[in-house]
Amino acid sequence: MYLVTKLHFHRKSKKLDVHFDDDVIYTLPCEYLRTHSPSAEVQGHGAEQSKLVLNKDAVTITALDPVGHYAIRLSFDDGHNSGLFSWQYLRELGVNHTTYWQTYCDRVAQHNEQAHSVPIKFMP
Repeated sequence: MYLVTKLHFHRKSKKLDVHFDDDVIYTLPCEYLRTHSPSAEVQGHGAEQSKLVLNKDAVTITALDPVGHYAIRLSFDDGHNSGLFSWQYLRELGVNHTTYWQTYCDRVAQHNEQAHSVPIKFMP
């Protein structure tokens, strides 16, 4: 199990550096963290229930509150603050950033396609 040794938030670029005890550092954008929050609001109550969180490209972190020695609560400027980001989950987000982000972008594109499609009714 990895421990986070340092968190550094860059306000201008809206990115969070997560430093681990094995000298690995991941830089995670606010939008990615917000759209992948471990909260029930985003994840639902099971793998098939995850919610698609849209329009968070301008979101930023307003507070980082430690939770024991195992997690951090991130508060975002859209009011979301119910996800506890464990060190393990932050590591997972870092390791899988490219894959998770691509999957998210694909889901957004699919959503936008469906939102802009108009069903055609044929008259008999």
